[in-house]
Amino acid sequence: MFNISRDFAPPIKMIEPFFVIGSIFYALGVLFLLFLDPSSGHVDLVTVGWAHWLLLGFVMMTIFGAMAQLIPVVVEVGHFSVDLYYIIWPSLLTGTLTMVAGFWWVPDVLAYGGLLVLVAMVTFLFETFLTLKKAERITLSVKSVMWANIFLTVAIVIGFLMALAIGEGVVLDVGKWLGAHAVLVLGGFVTLTIMGLSLILLPMFGLSHGFDETPITRAYQLMVGAVIAYVVGTLIDWNWVRWLALVVAFVSVGFYGYQIWIIYQTRARKAHDIYAKTMYVGYGSLAVALVLGVVTLFVSSEQVILSAAWFLILGFFSYLINGHLYKIVPFLVWFERYSPLVGKQKVPMLNEMLPERRAEWQFWFTSAGLVVGGIGLLFGSSSLFHGGVTLMVVGAGFMLSSVLSMLSYGKELNISRTENNV
Repeated sequence: MFNISRDFAPPIKMIEPFFVIGSIFYALGVLFLLFLDPSSGHVDLVTVGWAHWLLLGFVMMTIFGAMAQLIPVVVEVGHFSVDLYYIIWPSLLTGTLTMVAGFWWVPDVLAYGGLLVLVAMVTFLFETFLTLKKAERITLSVKSVMWANIFLTVAIVIGFLMALAIGEGVVLDVGKWLGAHAVLVLGGFVTLTIMGLSLILLPMFGLSHGFDETPITRAYQLMVGAVIAYVVGTLIDWNWVRWLALVVAFVSVGFYGYQIWIIYQTRARKAHDIYAKTMYVGYGSLAVALVLGVVTLFVSSEQVILSAAWFLILGFFSYLINGHLYKIVPFLVWFERYSPLVGKQKVPMLNEMLPERRAEWQFWFTSAGLVVGGIGLLFGSSSLFHGGVTLMVVGAGFMLSSVLSMLSYGKELNISRTENNV
């Protein structure tokens, strides 16, 4: 179905830091929730700092690593300059740590952290756009990734200006542009990226073929229009335009959910493995977040906003990322270390590279924590919230251990092969 050639597949040593760092940020980000006060609100700088920790250090870092491998699958050509990824992760890592320090302790360093994040993202965008330019077939996945990166470009410019406003006193209404920044990142980049890649990964892993793509086409079109409308509404300061844009965004997510249901119904692989169970909870969390998000359009409640964000970020985004790591990481490791040995000696199956018991423990602890913590936020119970977080901390530890185990699988074989070639 897709042309995945070793000639342009990035080496595992290039991708490994993204997944390791992302998993560490996820584990520490969940741990940090034990020290957050859920009643402080979503605009509190401590909460904002935590959000940047998780979204930049975990979500962005992991997505960038996955995109290094998946972009050739999407466009069916090689990278423009894959070595640029060696610049991306150190810049993003240092910039994220500096930005979070700025939010939490030293506002003066916020702009410097923002600049480093800007360097990382501009490098990623430069490489991605020039790679996409080589695409011969402009599929929906390609268009989704293109628009996602356009929105990310605008988001990082706005984010950098807000960092200057907070740290250096540049005149900018941060409260006014915070919503646009969030919509550009969460709706414009993350959601559109997930939409585009879902059309490849879900059918690939579920063996779904010949399904109707009309719902996801509508979802893509509506989300692009919604994000543009929200930014324009912010620019001209028309609240009704922003409100309407959010309604359209929710409708877009509804179409996307319907597309996922169609793919699920047409799948040939019926196994309910750890990947499938993770997807169930992830998309279930999206449904809960969607319902709570609609409620926020009509009811002004900080508890509902926080619980909606909880199920969106720690439910939908995190589950989709972690679930796909259970598929992507074993494949990358197998592809580099074992594919040259096919036909020469016995090689492991992909499922043999997965630490199943740890993955199961991760799933159940994280799922229990997600539900308990979400209920705690919704009803304003700090005890329930921190109880749920405690469960998620254990799950995050199992997740980090699983990622490290999968990445190290067969590493001694790789060393011996290298030595034998010398």
